[in-house]
Amino acid sequence: MSDHYTPAEIVHRFGFSHDTLRYYEREGLLSQVERAPSGHRRYRASDVELLDLVRCLRDTDMPIARLRAFAELVRAGDHTVPERLEVLQAHAERLADRIAELRARQDAIHHKIDYYKGVLALDAGVDSPAVLENG
Repeated sequence: MSDHYTPAEIVHRFGFSHDTLRYYEREGLLSQVERAPSGHRRYRASDVELLDLVRCLRDTDMPIARLRAFAELVRAGDHTVPERLEVLQAHAERLADRIAELRARQDAIHHKIDYYKGVLALDAGVDSPAVLENG
């Protein structure tokens, strides 16, 4: 792993925009970003590791405020590991609840798909309002 990464390398690696990267900086998810002698921003390996986790948490709907608090715990040092564990466990529980909710919604959608396939399987000449009302 390189010691430093350019914004372009970060954007390419994580698949988000430069604006998103700057937003994460403004929101305090990264420590103070270093500058190369040329004045260009450059990111440390520790920034890349944190961004990898931030992306995972953000993709699973962790709010920015909670992400910021988590990033502050990471920067505060190893003595915050128990608190970080609590944050991640709580997020995992919320995520499991959300997945269960989405699976139930998916089941309802599949049920409706099966119903509509049944309606389409009826003879084209049968347009029973009673059958269509149940859809």
